[in-house]
Amino acid sequence: MKISVILAHPHPGSFNHAIANTVVDALGQNGHEVVFHDLYKEEFEPILPFGEFPKEVVLPREIELHCLEIAEADGIVIIHPNWWGQPPAILKGWIDRVIRPGVAYEFLEGDQGEGIPKGLLQAQSAIVLNTSNTGDEREINTFGDPLETIWKNCIFGLCGVHDFYRRVFNIIVVSTEEQRKEWLREVRSTISERFPPEISP
Repeated sequence: MKISVILAHPHPGSFNHAIANTVVDALGQNGHEVVFHDLYKEEFEPILPFGEFPKEVVLPREIELHCLEIAEADGIVIIHPNWWGQPPAILKGWIDRVIRPGVAYEFLEGDQGEGIPKGLLQAQSAIVLNTSNTGDEREINTFGDPLETIWKNCIFGLCGVHDFYRRVFNIIVVSTEEQRKEWLREVRSTISERFPPEISP
């Protein structure tokens, strides 16, 4: 399987990077083809220019490649921190520019955009791994866990990926080294469950 892995965190020493490294390693050990992007390291340009709005526009080469990769992915893994109940701006820009009409979804004939689009992504499963300094109870009861809605319903559900799993690792700021090691073992186990080893013919 071809798995697209997207990381959005500016600090190379972050726990998000440790998660991403574990994900990529586990996928590789299971025999999958991994397409990995560290958006900050690659200095991805998040601003969506007006010229990219039309569905049939000729895209910049970098964006075209991202679109092709996500369209061909059999699975998707997104890794990012919870910042104000949202993804980091660089990842939001990636969504704006890559999860686009004709690539991730399309409106049916006669629909001007007011209806429910048809999802186009072929990925069988999507995983979102978040870090946070807010506990689960407060995140749900006080804030309504907006990231769950964004990723499950507004993005993957709309684009046709209904096998969705999300895990939040918290509270990072007071976590111990042993706790983080245990979390990484959980990440490895989750990846192997969702994307098991390829079986040779």
